[in-house]
Amino acid sequence: MAEPTKEDIAAARAAVGYHPADSNGDGHVSKEEEAMYLEFKRKELEDADAMRDAQRKMAWFSLAGMLLYPAIVLIAVLVGVDQAAKILGDMAAVYFVSVAAIVAAFFGAQAMQTKPKK
Repeated sequence: MAEPTKEDIAAARAAVGYHPADSNGDGHVSKEEEAMYLEFKRKELEDADAMRDAQRKMAWFSLAGMLLYPAIVLIAVLVGVDQAAKILGDMAAVYFVSVAAIVAAFFGAQAMQTKPKK
């Protein structure tokens, strides 16, 4: 199949009558409009990438906290600070549920935002 020419692309765009880069609605995409559109798309990609990085860091930080919490309780027992170990042990149930709820709420909200609209 032959590659479409510039005229074919322009005719297809004109037939549709709308292009997202046409910010002033004149039916023609100028160089400035194209540059603004490409910059906007580039920023969208950077923001999506930063969001994924933040999610990944949050998940690893939460996992590390959930794994280190029992170790801290064990260290308190080994050091001989039994009262601290008891307090940390009593807080464990609330801590684990809270961290899991925060992570679930964050990822659930992100999944709802990326869900395709009907």
